[in-house]
Amino acid sequence: MTNIRNSIIRAGFDALYFSGAHHLLRPLLGGVGLILMLHHVRPARDDPFQPNRHLEVTPDFLRATLTHVRAQGFEIIGLDEMHRRLAAGDFERRFACFTFDDGYRDNRDHALPVMRDYDAPFTVYAAADFADGSGPLWWLALEQLVAQADTIEAPIGDGIRLDCGTPLAKTEAFAQLHGWLRGLPDDTAVRDAVDRLCRQHGIATKARGADLCLSWDELRAFAAEPLVTIGAHTLSHCNLARETETGAAREMADSRARIESELQRPARHFAYPYGDRGAATTREFALARRLGFDTAVTTRPGVLFAENATHPTALPRISLNGNYQDRRFLAVLTSGAATAMWNGFRRVDAA
Repeated sequence: MTNIRNSIIRAGFDALYFSGAHHLLRPLLGGVGLILMLHHVRPARDDPFQPNRHLEVTPDFLRATLTHVRAQGFEIIGLDEMHRRLAAGDFERRFACFTFDDGYRDNRDHALPVMRDYDAPFTVYAAADFADGSGPLWWLALEQLVAQADTIEAPIGDGIRLDCGTPLAKTEAFAQLHGWLRGLPDDTAVRDAVDRLCRQHGIATKARGADLCLSWDELRAFAAEPLVTIGAHTLSHCNLARETETGAAREMADSRARIESELQRPARHFAYPYGDRGAATTREFALARRLGFDTAVTTRPGVLFAENATHPTALPRISLNGNYQDRRFLAVLTSGAATAMWNGFRRVDAA
């Protein structure tokens, strides 16, 4: 099912590109600007089983994206300037913002050199537990489990046995396990379930913040880079919508306080972990406003329109998805055509 879904999306992108529809629709659907979302930036891997590949792009593709954005007349700006323009209604020139979630070390090692070459500002949203080195990256632990297992006994329904004997079988097993885990009551249940599965199958995972994410010391040096802004991404990278209101507010407020204390820099911008409709709702948007964040971003797809200025804590983004690292797709994504069709042509999605 995962491969079928990816093929359908690619076919949609191709249809928009080869028909030229994205050119025709850009004046109507291109909006005033866009926020691009990335996670990992690192060299490509040859492993046939890469279920989290959508979370990474290569430095060359990042470079191609920057080149395309500039060629299309976008001005690359930081989130402080984006917030000013939205508040002031200053839409004389279309703009693009680059954002990176979670605070991975490869953002410094591979993304920063590329961004420097283009003198392009960008924001990295750091989760405090990842910077502490204690936070588990359960989706990567799950990848390690499936990669090493031949079969997995999972407590889904009455219990099932998942075949992991081939790369295709592993991909489908990962998708089924991932969907089940995302449906558990809270993030503690998710982490506990992954830990149990790993122990049951004799898999020792190393997917923790200390292995992949910038430490506080590293973030201090990183934040001193003129192009870099550090935003907040909760303490534990939890699904806020599944927390109590008090718990969600604590995750959001304390993550900002921790960043400001450790880095001695303001953290005015926030990204909702997971960021989809099941993780970022009107309650979380209101909390972000109440807590005083200038902006907060979701993972809901879309470009920015002038109307988004009235919903600065429910901003959409365009994912640079590692499964679609094709330069021709950049023209489709930045035209606004693909995301408009996905959103049913709604200009603002803040509900």
